[in-house]
Amino acid sequence: MIPFKHKVSACFCLLISLTVFAQSPEEKYSKDVESIDAIINAWYDAFSGGAEDPWQYERDKFLHSENALITYVDEEGNASNHSLESLYIPLLLQPRKAAYEIELKRKVSKFGHLALVWTAFEVRTNPEEPSEVRGLNSVQLHFENGRWFIDSWMVQMDSKDHPVVQEFLDAD
Repeated sequence: MIPFKHKVSACFCLLISLTVFAQSPEEKYSKDVESIDAIINAWYDAFSGGAEDPWQYERDKFLHSENALITYVDEEGNASNHSLESLYIPLLLQPRKAAYEIELKRKVSKFGHLALVWTAFEVRTNPEEPSEVRGLNSVQLHFENGRWFIDSWMVQMDSKDHPVVQEFLDAD
């Protein structure tokens, strides 16, 4: 039989270990939101990964403001709005497929606590192999309490009739 004082010591050590190793999102991801470049890099990184990698929903959620709005614009110009949670639900219900969003170009405009980031990307199944699946994001951010938040983003994928990525890559 284990003496009571050893049980108490073991419980105390376990409690200390959990406290030390259990990090809050603020502790884990604080570097991700220190700058505009950091948050956009983390945003791409949170979505990208191999089929065996877990989804980084906690990290992605930390990057976004509480009521962030995500808008997809289709080839005809029709917009559909979503929450971050509604995007992840179908992803979490099926096996993950390898998908790497590789940024092609970024343009940042910042005024005071507001920022707008235009960023073109390519979706690859292998990070080393180029792809024809490309899109353009418009990301709106704000700076509050010492960190950046993604408030909304819109995306339009490249198409034959609307080569938005090439237009963006060719601009200035």
